[in-house]
Amino acid sequence: MQALTLIAFDADDTLWQNETQFRMTQSRIESLLADFTDPAQLHDRLLAAERRNLGHYGFGVKGFMLSMIETAIEVTEGRVEARIIAEILAAGREMLQLPVDLLPHAEATVRTMAQTHQVIVITKGDLLDQERKIAQSGLGEVFHGVEIVSNKTEAAYSAIFTRHGHRPESCMMVGNSMKSDVLPALVAGAHGVHVPHGLTWELERANPPPPSPRFHTITDLSALPDLVNNLNGPL
Repeated sequence: MQALTLIAFDADDTLWQNETQFRMTQSRIESLLADFTDPAQLHDRLLAAERRNLGHYGFGVKGFMLSMIETAIEVTEGRVEARIIAEILAAGREMLQLPVDLLPHAEATVRTMAQTHQVIVITKGDLLDQERKIAQSGLGEVFHGVEIVSNKTEAAYSAIFTRHGHRPESCMMVGNSMKSDVLPALVAGAHGVHVPHGLTWELERANPPPPSPRFHTITDLSALPDLVNNLNGPL
């Protein structure tokens, strides 16, 4: 097996909390629309709107808020009050200003891996928001590179690994999303490490891949140095 030389980290819900903030905002808006629909129906309608809008708005807070406004119009049959639209917009602005809440072991693991490997972050979503979170995380200076993409695909991973001067088989992608972080990285020829998070957006769920020596699961980021050590030999 070729030695690992590059470790790539996902950001949202791998290094810091993200889905928790979306769930809290969604609950807040559900209460505003309680006279028109129950939470379960609103959830389903919002998810359908997000799915059909991904190609237009992409990932992130702004797309979420636009889909929420669209859903509010739908469930109220066009009768949604301007104050509710204003509340949705205000909730979105608040999300874009929330402090970064690092997950356990994130900082220590990134700093440890950066001592022996090239370490980069590969994230998707709104450019300004992702840049803000990386800067506020305190980890920005640790990464050897930052890649913010519109979507995580096999082609995107292959291009990133090549741009940083590594063959895919010497790279490892670490993240909480089986769909975005693990599966396309494996197809690209890299190692994929799944770090489950307690909350996963429905559109990021996927079945695990078939057994492969390049697929790994760890309970949290504290286990990553030992995993890399076992694959590479003593660091």
